[in-house]
This record gives sequence, C-alpha cells and structure tokens, in this order.
Amino acid sequence: MPETSSETPVVFVLSGPNLNLLGTREPEIYGHDTLDAIHARLAAQAAGLGLSVDCRQSNHEGVLIDWLHEAHFAGAKAVLLNAGGYTHTSIALHDAIKSIAVPVIEVHLSDPKSRESFRHISYIGMAAAAHFAGHGANSYTLALDAAARL
Repeated sequence: MPETSSETPVVFVLSGPNLNLLGTREPEIYGHDTLDAIHARLAAQAAGLGLSVDCRQSNHEGVLIDWLHEAHFAGAKAVLLNAGGYTHTSIALHDAIKSIAVPVIEVHLSDPKSRESFRHISYIGMAAAAHFAGHGANSYTLALDAAARL
C-alpha cells in the first residue's frame, strides 16, 4: 500500500493473469517493459499529477473483484484495469465494475481488436468509463492522465 495523506487521491492499478510475466512474455506483442517498471513510471507520474497509485497484480479473478470492491470502499479516484484474458471471459468482473461508483478505465498493452477474433469482445469495456489499448506501456500512462482529469 503506498504512503499517502488523506488528501492525496489514489488510483488503483489492477493487472490480471500473466501480466506478472511482462518483459519476457511474448515481447513482440507486449514489449520488454516489466510490470514493476510500468508501476514505477506510474508512481512518478502520479506524484506529478497530485495523485498516488496502488499497483497490484493477481492471476485470480476473485482477487481482482475483491480489489475493485476495496477501491470503491476506499474512495479511490479511479481504477486502471488490465484484466488480461479475463477481459474476454469475465462477466463477474463486468458485474463488479457495474456495481461500484469508482470509474474504471480499461487498459491493454496491445490492441485486442487487431488480434485473434476471440479477443474482440471485451466484457470489461462494456462497463468501463474509458479505454486505452495498443500503445504498449504508454497505455497505462495515457489512462492515468485520463484518471487525473476525472
């Protein structure tokens, strides 16, 4: 959990399955940046925006749902969510997003719509306030800028 004052708005950054392998997992698709490197850039960017980030990764759908609920009860400013493969399968995550007041911004390193047809459906996107995809690690920084403007 980041050290923040009660006046510093927090943005949760939640990453789903297999994103812990960034940097080595299919770098031709996802790039060479590790998730830790992305999180470090987001923390620096957030400080410049008067925000803090709480970055987490899990390979488990229920944990991601619990964290969405936690963001709601913590009064987070926004959630950046890269649900990985759950993007295309999880109605439970869709429902969790719809059940909270915190705006959720969908994030993807690659552009799912330019990949396999099964990636063209986004249950996350159907509930998200905004979407950033296809910009590599910059998808996260663009999403954080958007969260700051909320």
